[in-house]
Formats: sequence, C-alpha cells, structure tokens
Amino acid sequence: MIRINIVRDKDHYIREFTVKGHAGFSEPGSDIICSAVSVLAYTAAGALEDMVGISGYVEKDGYMRCFVPMDISGDRKQMANIILETIVLGFKQIELSYRKYVSVLDEEV
Repeated sequence: MIRINIVRDKDHYIREFTVKGHAGFSEPGSDIICSAVSVLAYTAAGALEDMVGISGYVEKDGYMRCFVPMDISGDRKQMANIILETIVLGFKQIELSYRKYVSVLDEEV
C-alpha cells in the first residue's frame, strides 16, 4: 500500500508531504497506481522548483518527502500552497478509486 501523509501548519498551509510504499496493484514497471502517485509527487516537486524556487525534496525507492521551508515570503508561500493543494486533491482522487492501494492522511501539526 502507498501511504501519503500531508502535514499542515496551524494556518492550514501545507508544509510537507511524504509518499511511502508501493501499491502492489500490478507488476513493478506496469503499476498504474504507483505511476499516478509518482506523477503527482514529481509534478509537485518540479512545480515548486520551477515556479516558486524551492528545491526541497528527497526521494529513494518507494519514498519521497517534499517540503516547504518555514522562512519563505508570503507570495511564494501562497503559490507553493496552491500547487500543493492541487496535488493533494489528485492524491485524494486516487485514494477514492483505489482505497485498497492508497491511503492519504491529511493532518495539522
């Protein structure tokens, strides 16, 4: 199962997300659920870097953590949040269709 954890601050801005695991829906390399989640995660990382100037992510096999630094300006913080809210919507849509393979936890810390 793929577990996605969304972390928000007290103002409800998304500070980070992590993606862990493999869906196990199909054989590695042809698993459409893993592919869909990966596309969203890498799109978020790429958009944050290209559009906001944040290069905050780490990844390895079956794991990705993407984060927004605490000290970014208001405009950049707002743009980062729009990108991340869009990606979270995509994660949750996948979860709705494939609950057996994807779990999204959206929490405030």
